Amino acid sequence: MPVNNINRTDAEALIREQIVSSIFQDAPKQSTFMSMARKLPNMTSKQTRIRVLDFLPTAYWVDGDTGMKQTTRQAWDNVYLTAAELAVIVPIPESVFDDAEMDIFGEITPRVNEAIGARVDAAVIFGDNRPKEWQADIITLARQAGNNVPASGGKDYYDLTLGEGGVFSKVEEDGYAVTGAIGPMTLKAKLRGLRDTTGQPIFTRTPQDAARYALDGTPIYFPENGAFFPEIAQLVVGNFSQAVYAIRQDITVKILDQGVIQDPTTKEIVYNLAQQDMIALRVVFRMGWALPNPATRINEDRTGCAFAYLEPGTPVTTYTATVTVKDNEEEPNNVAGARIDCAGAKLVTDEGGQAVFNLRPGVWPVKVTKRGYVPASLTIVVDKEAVTQEVTLVKQ
Repeated sequence: MPVNNINRTDAEALIREQIVSSIFQDAPKQSTFMSMARKLPNMTSKQTRIRVLDFLPTAYWVDGDTGMKQTTRQAWDNVYLTAAELAVIVPIPESVFDDAEMDIFGEITPRVNEAIGARVDAAVIFGDNRPKEWQADIITLARQAGNNVPASGGKDYYDLTLGEGGVFSKVEEDGYAVTGAIGPMTLKAKLRGLRDTTGQPIFTRTPQDAARYALDGTPIYFPENGAFFPEIAQLVVGNFSQAVYAIRQDITVKILDQGVIQDPTTKEIVYNLAQQDMIALRVVFRMGWALPNPATRINEDRTGCAFAYLEPGTPVTTYTATVTVKDNEEEPNNVAGARIDCAGAKLVTDEGGQAVFNLRPGVWPVKVTKRGYVPASLTIVVDKEAVTQEVTLVKQ
């Protein structure tokens, strides 16, 4: 005769499921740049001005007892930190919020903070979604100073980083000591593969030892917030104390239950919080940053950079932007020695009155100055081809 029982399928509706009162997830990652750069006092307005040494005095030997003593000058420049805003709104139906077994906002807030840190790193270091109010990113500034090292030429990673012509030497040639380095997680495998002349691993002595990654005593950080772009750089090194940032508005969280949310593109109303019984979490953060690049005895014209980077095998595409400076004479002459500031990257014109930048596509503000002339401003728009621009300086 048939044997019947109540199996698991029959009693599925009655079986109690165990629910773990936590969500399995990785720990939120913060901004690597903000943890390494120098923090200034909080901003009291949208823009903060930093006074930077721009021109150094010179001393002269006096020829004989009655020789004439010469004069010199010293000058200062202004560098501005402009606060840009990062913000996001997370709408949630009230019924979903009420029925949830866990604190939804408590789960969302640290992840939004992580997203803010990632955006800061990507914009400051690589220029990804860089606010137009900010100066050029660290990679662009280093590129204009010639502080980019190609990962080619038959050199191994030891020479590319610590050898002559490596990224460390590029920073040192501009008068700075390297205080930190950042690289992608994939760089660890390359470093583990480095051997000394006897074939012994440099970073790990035995497979059981944990590798402590440092180059010339400088720690290497491997960001885990997804904001390092190995297709642009394999390693970024520099004196992070030269990079400064200031906060205008710390991360502020506000819960909204009134108002509407519009599509940023079409301006159509997407949600009406009151009418649709919804609440929204609004997170706002405002900060500015700069690389002041003051004049030093090694970097008197301020065309150097406190950072350098190791390029990938296939460098990111840039386009030349040639700026030619002429005076306002009836027959214009080329102006040599004019300083061209392209979003914080500085070059000095040669005898032909030219300076050449290597820029990624974008809109770049430019300021041209030379003592004895009225400063001039222009905008360079780079798309997918080389750009040439001419500017006239008017004598004072």
